[in-house]
Parts: sequence; C-alpha cells; structure tokens
Amino acid sequence: MRIEKIKQLLNEQEIRYVKVGVFDVDGIMRGKYMQRDKFLSSLEKGFGFCDVVLGWDSHDQLYDSAKYTGWHTAYPDAPVRIIPESCRKIPFEPGTLLFLGEFDEQAEAICPRGVLRRVLDRAAGMGYSVTGAFEYEFFLFEESPDTVREKDYKNLKPITPGFFGYSMLRNSVHAEFYHELLHLCEAMGYPLEGLHTETGPGVLEAAICHAQGLEAADRAALFKTFTKVLAQRRGWMATFMAKWSKDWPGQSGHLHLSLQSKGKPVFHNPSGEHGMSDEMRWFIGGQQALMPSFLSMVACTVNSYSRLIPGFWAPTAATWGIENRTCALRAIPGGPSSQRVEYRIAAADANPYITMAAAVGSGLWGIEHKIEPTPPVIGNAYEGKHAKRLSLPATLYEAAGRLRKSEEAHTIFGTDFVEHYAQSREWEEREFRKAITDWELQRYFEII
Repeated sequence: MRIEKIKQLLNEQEIRYVKVGVFDVDGIMRGKYMQRDKFLSSLEKGFGFCDVVLGWDSHDQLYDSAKYTGWHTAYPDAPVRIIPESCRKIPFEPGTLLFLGEFDEQAEAICPRGVLRRVLDRAAGMGYSVTGAFEYEFFLFEESPDTVREKDYKNLKPITPGFFGYSMLRNSVHAEFYHELLHLCEAMGYPLEGLHTETGPGVLEAAICHAQGLEAADRAALFKTFTKVLAQRRGWMATFMAKWSKDWPGQSGHLHLSLQSKGKPVFHNPSGEHGMSDEMRWFIGGQQALMPSFLSMVACTVNSYSRLIPGFWAPTAATWGIENRTCALRAIPGGPSSQRVEYRIAAADANPYITMAAAVGSGLWGIEHKIEPTPPVIGNAYEGKHAKRLSLPATLYEAAGRLRKSEEAHTIFGTDFVEHYAQSREWEEREFRKAITDWELQRYFEII
C-alpha cells in the first residue's frame, strides 16, 4: 500500500488514531497509539522508539550484558520505519488501523524482522524466493490474568477436559469461539487453512495459510498476539508456552517451507528419489547440520527444553525422514506446488521471525555447500541411535553457547545479532537459576 493510498484511507474513514507495533527478541508485540498527524509524519520519516525494548526480557527486566543498549547508553530512542504494506483493520477497534514497524539503522542488525529480511535477501541473491506457513498448538483456559496469579498458576481450568483430538463434539460446543477466531484471522489478513482440537485438555491447533517471505512471519506473529487478545476479551486465556504441564504433550510451532526460482517450484523433481530435487536434499542437509548450533533460535526459553523429550510428538535429535512425524525435519512429497519441508523442531514459544531466519538460513547454507543429509529415518526416530553430531543441546544456556561459537551463524545472521541474541538467552537461563521450583521443594525440603 502506497503512502498516498494510506492518506486517502485515513481521510475516507475519518481515522484519528493509528496503532503501530514492533516485535521484540522474544516475539512480544510492543506498540502504541499514534495521533493521525504524528503517524503520517512517521510514515514518511520514521519515528523514535525507546530502545529498551531491545534491551529487556519478556518480564521487562534489563539484560546485564547487552552491548547495543543498556545503562551505559542511557536507553536512547532507536529509529523505526513503518511498513506501509502491513496495514490491517482490527475488527473490534472500529476506526483504527494497525501497522507493523521494524527497527532501522544500527538497531536493524538485532531487529528480529531485520534478521529475517537479510536471510531472505540472501535467498534472493541465490535466485530463490521463499514461501512459508506456520502452524501453532495452544492451550485455552477459563482463567484471567488475575486468576492465574491468584492460583499461582496451579489447578487451572482448561476450556475442555481430557484427550479429544480432532473432536467435532468440542469444536461444535465451542463453535462461537472457533468462528470468532476464524473471522478475526480472515479480517486481519492472516487466514487459517485449518483449525482443530489437538490431544489434550483445551488444546487447539491452527494452520495459517502460506505466504511469501516476511509476510509469512508477520502472519504468525500477529496470530499469536491476537489469539491471546481474543481469548482474554471473552474471559479466557491462551498460552503458547512450549510445555505448560508434565502430563500433556508440548506445544509446537512448526514451519512449512518451499523455494521458488523464477516463479517455478525448486523442491520437486519427479525423477528424483521421493520426488526430491538436489536443492531440496541439500536444503534439508543444511538444516540438519546446523540445527544443533541454531537450536536456541527455535527453542528460545528454558521451558522449551522440557518439550524435547521422547514420545511426546517433539524431536530429540537433528533427524529427518519422509512423512515421518517423529523427526525434526519432515520431508513432504507431493506435486510441484505442494512439496515442502516441515521444520518440526520449533516450539510455539519461539519468535516467528527468528525461527524462519534459522530454518531458511540453514537450508540456504546447505544448498550453497551441497550438504548431503544422513539417510532418512524410517520408523520411530526416538528408538534409533544417531550420530553424535546430530545430538541437540540439552539446555538453553548450552544452546546459546553453541550459537555464539558458530561461524555459520555469524556469516548468515551477522555478528551483532548473534552476540545480542546469545546474551539474551544466557540471561534467560541465569534468571531461571534464581528460582526454587516446586519439584525441588517437594523432593528436598524434608528428606535431604
């Protein structure tokens, strides 16, 4: 959408205030309302946004070792550019438009949307465009932000009990919410191609329609934000935690990817094994080879590592297979337009921009270097013995250290991003180490 068209839209709809948001390192949307004239000026010249949003964690606690910003820089404003084509209406806010922004100039180096854009530019330089589609699992509770705190996050009530995947009963009983969510996603420009119950109490899975490049990640980031908004507006809560209970499977944030060159699909070759082209095989090879080093980008919280355990529908090693859901990478054969790779290692808590940057960047590296993957896993990947190089870091701190030391990461994402992101994940684990868990109290308080 051109600037003149936006001005015309504001005039025609008599819009006085506009919402503008950016996504931080944790994928949390930060933003504000802007008066119309301020917005129009910012649309052309950009605006300043306190760079503390790049210097704090998901609880607004300040990182202690960030170089880009901190007390040593006095937290100045960072330049932000507004993305005109991101314009969206918010159904429950009549007379208000929403625009996304991304950090500019020096801050662009560590901006999540900026790092993905650089990876996509790398793809374009190789002659490829990227199509992606995210799918998310999330739990819904009959709780509010107040009640979960009053209950200390214990004995929470999901909207439905028990196991009941793909339930027509559940989605019919709660049809109003399903339709509200479907309508919201359609109206805000990130339509769903599928929505169903998953296995567990109150858990749903949503598959977002595919899109090109940055738009695929924009859709995913907005979906997570406004699904939580919609739930809270009706007195519920949605969580995208990687694993909120030891009793139920974790929540994934899978990403489906394919490449095109000059408008034609790249991954399909009818004469290749499983219909795979060399580029698809090398793409998988690069993803597999770099997954242990890039894991902190897609398993970004301490909680993420509680999900990566055998038998709970999450991978435990950098494996791949043909239509194999026990692997970290699932090659999906099909026709030219449907053949793709499903990047299954990512959790629902991951930042979509950073997830897509890791998945695409590692795949492109595989094509560049013609990296051959291991033989595909046949059967249960949890039971097989895999090469040591396919082992994944066991903790967030270890994963962040692997990323920091990765020469490939510095080349693909830039040193500024790698250093900033790694310190943010190391901070996250150090904060966790300050906590005393219920498990520790129950195990040690009396007996030890």
